[in-house]
Amino acid sequence: MSEQQRPLADSTERYDAIIIGAGTSGLNVARELSRAGWNCLGLEAGTRYNRHTYPTKEAYGSSQMYWGGGIELNTEASLAILRPKVVGGGSILNQALMDRFDEVAFSSWRDKSGVTFLNEDDLDPYYTRAEGNMALQTVPEDNRNKNAEFFAKGFEANGYEYAPLRRAQADCHFEHGNCCIECLSGCRIDSKQSTAVTALPVAEAYGFTLQDRTEVRTIRERSDHVEVTAVVGGPLDAQQTVTYTATRVVLASGAIGNSALLLRSGYGRRLPALGRHFYSHPQYMNVGIYDAPVRAFEGPLQNYKSNDPGFRRQGYKLENVFAGPASIALLMPGFGADHQHVMDQYENMGCVEVCIRDTNPGQITISRKGQPIIKKSLNKEDQRRVKAGKDAIRNLFHSTGAREIIEGEMGIGLHLMGGLCIGTSQTRSVVNPGFQLHGSKRIFAADSSIFPNAPGINPALTIMSLSLMASEVILAES
Repeated sequence: MSEQQRPLADSTERYDAIIIGAGTSGLNVARELSRAGWNCLGLEAGTRYNRHTYPTKEAYGSSQMYWGGGIELNTEASLAILRPKVVGGGSILNQALMDRFDEVAFSSWRDKSGVTFLNEDDLDPYYTRAEGNMALQTVPEDNRNKNAEFFAKGFEANGYEYAPLRRAQADCHFEHGNCCIECLSGCRIDSKQSTAVTALPVAEAYGFTLQDRTEVRTIRERSDHVEVTAVVGGPLDAQQTVTYTATRVVLASGAIGNSALLLRSGYGRRLPALGRHFYSHPQYMNVGIYDAPVRAFEGPLQNYKSNDPGFRRQGYKLENVFAGPASIALLMPGFGADHQHVMDQYENMGCVEVCIRDTNPGQITISRKGQPIIKKSLNKEDQRRVKAGKDAIRNLFHSTGAREIIEGEMGIGLHLMGGLCIGTSQTRSVVNPGFQLHGSKRIFAADSSIFPNAPGINPALTIMSLSLMASEVILAES
């Protein structure tokens, strides 16, 4: 059905809330507000897929489900930014790793923001509620692949501590030959507990309206409502510009999306911290090539994480990972025959990722056309953390018999945080402790864009928990 044929949400109606972005935060908020009886509209720039329509080829998934046709680059072209553009957001495309933040992360947040409820005790009931909204499992050891086996043996040989990853999944049926590498473009058996599976159906049962392929360009707050102007329709469809109205707006399009939207809407003049304090947990995939096949693409891609206090103090963590051939090819060095020689050994590759807790904040600005510009680099401390992680990975590969080690040189920005950081100071933050923009009564945010700095821990569960807390605040304000 073309955009000209597809019915649009009613632009003459005044909604109780418009939620901009239908990812991890937006759909959790949609469920809570709709369940409370609010008339809510969700606007999402990406496409809505389901288990039957997810792209089945790696290139199609990258080009159709991410901004920039797969990647966006920082101004130095040293970080490949992966920004989801799909209903369900990162919960569709990631490996659904669910960790609570520790006191190391929270104490840093309190120091930076002055927000006292950012602690383990105050967030505990919201973590518990978020965990109760989905199935959580660890991968049984019987189902781990050779890459995970090498990871565990390497940690044990070097005296490092590791732990199983807790994943939001119901039952992946690995015994039937299912592979998580397919889930990098959406789970075709709906085992992955994405918000499209756990939150969206509940929200819609309570009357929530979601409109996909709708990019919000500007918002304008009036005395008693907010006007949201959006372009409806993909690049191959007839596009329409439509303005919707709501009593409140919830920003849930992530660090880059929220920052760019507010900058286009003129909020940078009164919110000097807007777009600043941008973090991304830069990640580097490192490959070990073994004499025998590893087949790291089979079964679960991620089983284990480092759980070593020394690694945490040094600002990095390790996980066993892998990706499809096109993605691995982009990360491997060399040209022509040299590059082909490396890729010919795809089946023999093991892979471990170092992910750092970055310390150097970046900034999101916009071009003359209103498109985001990503200014982000690694300082000496960040580079030291990357090197320390790569040193540990070399030890893992050497102790498990890898005959060649290829270190990733291109950083991957996957956890996109900040830009609208929460805090008590209007000059140093964008969102106040009530999840409202400073100086606003009608615009809220609770996704990763409000993070004061990088926690060094997978953020999805905390995004959900903060979104549940914010939903209570928004409802109480009504």
